[in-house]
Amino acid sequence: MMHEFLNSLGSSDMKSLELCLEAYRLNAFREEIEDIGFNTHSGYVWLFLTNGVTIASCFGQDVEYIATDFDNGKEKFFSNYYNCLNNINEDEEDI
Repeated sequence: MMHEFLNSLGSSDMKSLELCLEAYRLNAFREEIEDIGFNTHSGYVWLFLTNGVTIASCFGQDVEYIATDFDNGKEKFFSNYYNCLNNINEDEEDI
């Protein structure tokens, strides 16, 4: 399955994957990766972590960190991993 995913990526998508993995290594290395994928509609390569943070990049551009509210489907985008994680933790405290 992983080879199919990798073979489906173009050169800029592969760069996006590299950027996502580097951001993961630098910010969240011990956090478990729950899923990894490529959105053919948006062009985003993404890593979804068990803490709820998605690390994403498209077309080899800088990564974005995404917090998703799974109750309403809304996404919040952050340029910083810790700001995204704090947002998720604050939302969980409000419940």
